[in-house]
Amino acid sequence: MAVGGARLSKLERQGAVLRLVRERSLSTQEEVADALRADGCDTVQTTVSRDIAQLGLVKVRNAEGRLVYAQATEGVAARLDDLAAAIRRWALTLKPTGSLLVIGTPSGYASALAQAIDESRHPDVAGTIAGDNTIFVAAREGRSGAHLAQDFTHHLEGDSE
Repeated sequence: MAVGGARLSKLERQGAVLRLVRERSLSTQEEVADALRADGCDTVQTTVSRDIAQLGLVKVRNAEGRLVYAQATEGVAARLDDLAAAIRRWALTLKPTGSLLVIGTPSGYASALAQAIDESRHPDVAGTIAGDNTIFVAAREGRSGAHLAQDFTHHLEGDSE
């Protein structure tokens, strides 16, 4: 791949990410970043995080039952696209606290966004509770509200790097 920690273009780096998730069982963004660095690609976890979101990678259970990154099937990709659109449309604030993510919306839109989150079947979301302008999103066991906030934030960010 790259020699001596060379900087790859975004396209080359994302191609390397796709190759790595096909070849290896990578469960975290840090594992993906470490694998890229081991292949000689000078990168940081925040860039890998953005790449994962832009590539539409999802977590699926492998043969051992471990959640690992994989390319989304068409149905999964469509659900995640719908979730991303709903987050961009209605989420005003994302506040992690413990195993919860508290999302603020305009008045009257919490239910619609909670439904989009539920319908996405996001692998790290156990469920949602919606009020008028606030949603509590419960993270699955072993995940945190901060992890969900980081993941959902990528849907709010523009197409940088």
